[in-house]
Amino acid sequence: MFFRLKPLVPALIAACLAAPAFAADVIRIGVGGAHTGDLASYGVPSLNAARIVAEEINAAGGILGMRVEIVPQDDQCKPEMGTNAATKLVSDKVNAVVGHICSGPTKAVLPIYTEARLVAISPSATSPELTTDGNAPYFFRTIARDDQQAQLGATFALDTLNVKKIALIHDKGDYGKGYIDYAKAYIEKSGKARIVLYEGITVGAVDYSAILQKLRQSGADLIMFGGYHPEASKLVQQMHRRRIAIPFLSDDGVKDDQFIKVAGKDAEGVFASGPKDVTALAMNKAARDAHIKKFGSEPGAFYDNGYAATLALLKAMEKAGTATDADKIAETLRTNLVDTPLGSIKFGRTGDAEGIGFDIYTVKNGKFVVVN
Repeated sequence: MFFRLKPLVPALIAACLAAPAFAADVIRIGVGGAHTGDLASYGVPSLNAARIVAEEINAAGGILGMRVEIVPQDDQCKPEMGTNAATKLVSDKVNAVVGHICSGPTKAVLPIYTEARLVAISPSATSPELTTDGNAPYFFRTIARDDQQAQLGATFALDTLNVKKIALIHDKGDYGKGYIDYAKAYIEKSGKARIVLYEGITVGAVDYSAILQKLRQSGADLIMFGGYHPEASKLVQQMHRRRIAIPFLSDDGVKDDQFIKVAGKDAEGVFASGPKDVTALAMNKAARDAHIKKFGSEPGAFYDNGYAATLALLKAMEKAGTATDADKIAETLRTNLVDTPLGSIKFGRTGDAEGIGFDIYTVKNGKFVVVN
C-alpha cells in the first residue's frame, strides 16, 4: 500500500536537512553575573551577548559538532550570591564560564572554578588582584585593569582638568576602593595636586549629606568617585541640590546609561572612564546590530566585552579541539589571536587581554561621549 505524504512532511524533511547536524552532547557555557537587582544593567548585556554568540555559532554548525547552550546564574554582584551561583554552575556541569561581572563576586568564585578546572572569562571584573596573584590559572578577562583606568582618570584630572585639590570617595568595595586607592597612589606620586578628603560611603544609604558637608569644607575642586552608578547618581543629585559645583570623575562602574536615567539632568558634565570606543569596527557594528534585531534596543554596558569573551572562549575550544580540557583551552587563549568586536585580541600569561584599554567619557545632551 502506498501513501501520499502530506504537504507538511516534505517541509519538515527539508527543514531537518537544512539545519546543522549536532552530536548528542552540548557545550554548556555558564554566564554568571548580575541579572537582577540594582546592577542588572551591567550583567544583562553580557548575558544577551552570550546568547547571541551561541545562536550565531549554532546556526553555523556549532563547535566541534556540538550545539552551544547558555546556562545563566544570577549573583546580583554580591560575593555571597556569587559563590552560590558558581557552585550551581559546577553542579550543572558547565564546560566553561563567561563571568562574573563585578570584582567582588569574581574574587569569591575563582577558587571554585580553579578547583573544578573550568576556564572563566570576565567581561568586566577589573580588580588587578584577579590576575596578579597567580592563583587563578584558568581566569581571563576582556577588559583592562583598575590600576590602568585609575591612572587614566588621575592623569585626566591632573593634566586636562588641572585640578589642585582632590576629594577621593569610594563605596568600600573591592572594586570602588581599589580604583580609588590606585588613583590616590598615582596622584601622590605625581606631586601635582593635594588629596584633601579620602572617605568611604555606605552602599544603599539614602542621604549623603554628612560626606557632602565634609566635601564642601575640604575646598576640593574635583571629586573622584570609585563605585557603581546607584551611589554615583545619588551623590551628583545631592551635590547639585547643595550647589556644590565641582567636576565629578568616576570609573566604568558609572559609565552606564542607567546612571543617566536615574541622575537625569544632574548627570550632565559627569566624567567617567569606560572601555575604549571601538564602535567604528565593522565587527562591533555587526554585533550591536544583532542585539538591536533580537532585543529591539541598543546594547548596554559591557555588551562588547561579553560578546568578545563568549566568542574567544568558544573559538579557543574549537582551536584546541576540546570543550573539556581547561589546560588546552587556556593555552589556546594565551597563544592565538581571535577577531572580536573589541578588535583582534589574545591574552597574556596572567589572563589579561592584550591591547584593550579605557577612554574618558562625559555626559553630553543625555549621552556618554568620548572626551577628545
